[in-house]
Amino acid sequence: MPVVSTLNNPSGTVVANAGIVPVGVNGAIAAYPDQDTDLVVDINGYFADPTPDGLSLYPMAPCRVLDTRKVGNGDPFSGQLLVDVVESMCATASNSSGYVFNAAVVPQGGLGYLTLWPDIQQQPLASTLNALDGMITSNMAIVPTLNGYIDVFASGTTQLVLDISAYFAP
Repeated sequence: MPVVSTLNNPSGTVVANAGIVPVGVNGAIAAYPDQDTDLVVDINGYFADPTPDGLSLYPMAPCRVLDTRKVGNGDPFSGQLLVDVVESMCATASNSSGYVFNAAVVPQGGLGYLTLWPDIQQQPLASTLNALDGMITSNMAIVPTLNGYIDVFASGTTQLVLDISAYFAP
């Protein structure tokens, strides 16, 4: 067991976190909570051995794709939002197949969850982050794309700051 944590939750609320975890025998992973908890693990993907048709990760200086505080009247949103990553000022490759984001919310009261997913696909049941306590909350997310867009859903009213730090492309 490593001596570092993947997730800390001192407030005791529902919290989501992204982690890249190597698998063991038969694809197993281990979890060690230091207190009683309910644990939900959602698997979003995997890294495979390199192939000629595979994707590479292209790191970039972090860049702000979206800050809803600076869009229109700066009003917070609730529900679904379409984000055009390719046409943002962040200059990702037009043939990108996925993005590495830091998503931060500034909720107006409790925010049950925020979810990011590829545009044109159905909204997943898994959350990208939770902010039930109404606190500013962030999390890393690796989000595939089919067309340079991603979709966002907020279960409550919030501001969203979305920064990109890398993308996947051939």
